[in-house]
Formats: sequence, structure tokens, C-alpha cells
Amino acid sequence: MPRFIAGRIVSGVVLLFLISLLSFMLLSIPGANVGRELLGAAATQEAVDAKNAELGLDRPVVVQYGDWLGHALRGDLGTSWFTSEDVYQALSNRLPVTFSLVLGVAVVTTVVSFLLGVWAGLRRGGAVDRVVQIVGVLGHALPGFLVTLVMVQVFAVQMNWFPAIGYTPFTESPSGWLSTITLPVLSLSIGAIAGVSQQVRGAVADTMRQDYVRTLRARGLPPHRVVLRHVLRNASAPGLSVLGMQFVGLLGGAVLVEQIFALPGIGSMAITYTTRGDIPVIMAIVMFTVVGVVLINLLVDILIGWLNPKARAA
Repeated sequence: MPRFIAGRIVSGVVLLFLISLLSFMLLSIPGANVGRELLGAAATQEAVDAKNAELGLDRPVVVQYGDWLGHALRGDLGTSWFTSEDVYQALSNRLPVTFSLVLGVAVVTTVVSFLLGVWAGLRRGGAVDRVVQIVGVLGHALPGFLVTLVMVQVFAVQMNWFPAIGYTPFTESPSGWLSTITLPVLSLSIGAIAGVSQQVRGAVADTMRQDYVRTLRARGLPPHRVVLRHVLRNASAPGLSVLGMQFVGLLGGAVLVEQIFALPGIGSMAITYTTRGDIPVIMAIVMFTVVGVVLINLLVDILIGWLNPKARAA
């Protein structure tokens, strides 16, 4: 198991390096226009060139990347070119919002998906099984933004159960935080629940047909013990794999949701600074996102390796 984890960590570090290099190269293509964006159309070419030199944009891209990487490894993410704000501080102010969203979706999706999937898999053809299959089809067929807009119209505008926009920090009001985060979490969770519950349902149904499960039940083991100690352990790996992929897609969906609900998170920040071409901020957001993806995949791989030792050799 330690070698398995070490291999996944090394793969994650290599992925971080490659994505950071590729992202920096792509972002640096229009770098000569930054000085003009900062100084305005009325600025002289000499002033624009001087500003680009001040930012280091007159150097080769490889040298710029090496300088950025060296500072990033020391924890220095630089300052915004447009606001002069410390990038780390700017991210720190917005991370709790996005973290609340991601954590809420993770909890809701995991709990609901496995409960529905296991129940449907154990009672194939029943009411819950039919509901899971219908939700699965609708979850994949309906666009996420449409589901979000419908939820806002119904639960925020018509019923007035939740606020339509805005965010209340947990430290200010736990109840206010829960109220502002509920609709965004539910809107992101529906599609994820549809995919994961379907996968868990199929895995549980297949496992229940295995010979060793029939043998355990024939020996008189209590049904709940068979399900919890044997069926669920062997059926969890496919569900966890899909769950990990759903969380990766969630990071992209969070951008749209934060825009719709006016949440001051990293997603809305990414849109604002990308349109400006603010490379220090964009690179920081990219790396935080990739680190999140790597950690999620690492956690999923560890859980799958623990549940299924054969997966460690893959």
C-alpha cells in the first residue's frame, strides 16, 4: 500500500508540473498586450514597452516560467498586474466560498448516491429502483444550467425559501451560510447523484448475483451483515471511480453556479481575471484547481486500493 500511494503522489506531482508549464506557455502567447491593457489606448508605445519590461514580459517565456515556478515553490504567488493585490491573499478570501460549495456537494452526493444506489440494487424492479433510473436519465439529459435556473425560480423566487443570490460567511451566521449555500449545492449535486447512484446500483445488483454472496446467505448470515461487510465493499469501487470523475467535473460546474448565485468564489474570480489576462492570478487559480483534482483522485485511488487490493497492482 505505501508503494501504491507513493506512485500516485509522484504521478500527481508530474501532472502538476506539466499542466503548470503548458498553462503558462498558453497564457504567455498574448503577453505583449498586457502593457497596453494596463496603460490604456492613449499610452505611447515607449510606455507600453517599459511596462512590459517592468513585468518581465520582455524576457523569453521559459525564463518567465522558471522565475514564476521558483517563487511558487517558495509560496510566493506574486501580485495581480491589474489590482496590485497579493494573489495568495486574494485566493484566501475566496477559497472558503468555493470550499463550502465543493464540500457540500461531496457530502450530499456521496450520502444520497450510495443510499439510493444500494437500495435500488438490493430491490431491483422496485419503486426506488425505478426512481433511480428515471433520475439517472433526467440528470444526464437536462443541462446543468437549466436545472439551476429552474431551482432558483421555484425555491428562491416563487417560494422564497432561499436567497437567490449572495453569500453569508459561516463565521458571521451559520444559519445564513447554510441558507445561501443550499441551492447552489443542490443544483450541482443533482447531476452527480444521477451518475453515481446508477453506477452503484448496477455494481450492487451484479455483486448480489455472485456465487459467494449466495453462499453467505445460504449459511444463514444476517442480510445486513452480508450487505455491509461483503456486498458494499466489493460494489463501492465502481461508484467511487465515477464519484471522483464527477468531482473533477464539479470544479468546472462551480464556475457557472457561482456566476448565477453571485457567489464570491474562485470560479467567478477566474472569469474576471481571465478576461484581463492577469497571468499571476490565473496561474494561481489553475494550480489550486489542479491540486484539488490531484488530491481527489489520490483519495479515490487510496479508497479503491483499500477496498480492492487487486487495484494496487494496476
